[in-house]
Amino acid sequence: QVQLVESGGGSVQEGGSLRLSCIASGNTVSVYCMAWFRQAPGQEREGVARVLGVGATRYADSVKGRATISKDNAGNTLYLQMNNLKPGDTARYYCAANPLCSGLTTSDFQYWGPGTQVTVSS
Repeated sequence: QVQLVESGGGSVQEGGSLRLSCIASGNTVSVYCMAWFRQAPGQEREGVARVLGVGATRYADSVKGRATISKDNAGNTLYLQMNNLKPGDTARYYCAANPLCSGLTTSDFQYWGPGTQVTVSS
């Protein structure tokens, strides 16, 4: 079993930055594929970025150049650094994990955290 808990969300002005964190616990989670998703009201949950190991990252086109996903050395904490935030980035952000890396859709991930809210105002 894997448990995920996100933190770091909040309210920020357009152009600002936030760093989201996700603490993961459970068997062998340090080698799992991990990702960030987001869901805005009335919209489907969408993949933002995923990481397996150093250099093995993938980003959604909407955040390329503005987001950086990373893990700590132990592999148990996932980060998402978001810069130049826009009102369109307003959503609840979720951490996800899966034993294998395949795609960046909700069906590709087995474990989910409860999410953290990010609100960007203009």
